[in-house]
Amino acid sequence: MNPRKLRIGTRGSPLALAQAAIVKNLLEGASEGVELQVVPVKTRGDLIPPAQRGESDGKGVFTGDIESMLLKGDLDIAVHSMKDLSVELDPGLTIAAAPARGDPRDALVAARIGPFEALPRGASLGTSSLRRKAQLLNLRRDLNLVDIHGNVETRLRRMTELRIDGVVLAAAGLDRMSLGGRIAERFSTDLLVPAAGQGALAVEALKRNDEVNRIVSKISDAKTMAATECEREFARGVGADCNLPIGAFAAHNGRSITLTGMMASPDGTRVLRRSATSTDPAGLGERLGKEMLELGGSTILEGGAQQG
Repeated sequence: MNPRKLRIGTRGSPLALAQAAIVKNLLEGASEGVELQVVPVKTRGDLIPPAQRGESDGKGVFTGDIESMLLKGDLDIAVHSMKDLSVELDPGLTIAAAPARGDPRDALVAARIGPFEALPRGASLGTSSLRRKAQLLNLRRDLNLVDIHGNVETRLRRMTELRIDGVVLAAAGLDRMSLGGRIAERFSTDLLVPAAGQGALAVEALKRNDEVNRIVSKISDAKTMAATECEREFARGVGADCNLPIGAFAAHNGRSITLTGMMASPDGTRVLRRSATSTDPAGLGERLGKEMLELGGSTILEGGAQQG
């Protein structure tokens, strides 16, 4: 491997390519003389029809093929949405950088009426996320939630085709696709707790490749890295790679981190939210996860797994 030429692996969707371009531009500014090549990869997940994709598909089927290429030396780094990356990495891989985070919030794109409070009774909203569904139903039992899968453009198109009132997506993805102007409301992270890592990018590399890690570390944002480490540790402890409604968001104020964790039943009748603050990101995530499981989270998740 020539450390002066880095092959950047990514999915080939418009959003994934936009995210890879962000990382490429950051590296070009931070590492003079390094030749960078974006390598689109068609993954197993891309071959699955959108309607057949499940909530946890991103935890492997969209990232596993790219990680295999990293391990074989066919790629030097890979760019993922942090929330799509499994909390249990291959022992040979590491998150070498996390650039400054985008908007971590969930966003409503409304067909005709917005914001959320203005939606009529019985309004139909599209989302494939169990986490979003549970929290939305907890806020409003009258909502009619419609499964919509696929990339950003597909979901927006399906909103029109199905004539539903809106879709709920990650705000960062819309922003990166220059579609932020279509957002009717960005939900508070207290209202809809995001997925662990939402809004952040993960730059993955071989753990043993010190030179590549040194180059890539130049574009990492310390606050984003600490906050997402905290969220991922929480998710790891409560089993968030499983198909269950779980959320985590860590806010870094420069000195300490406040983590909010969420566990819910799929129907939204039971939602458990707790927050805690610490200067130890990984320790905080692990501790809050254990506390929430003991406070009833394990019962909620067991019930959710049975419903699933």
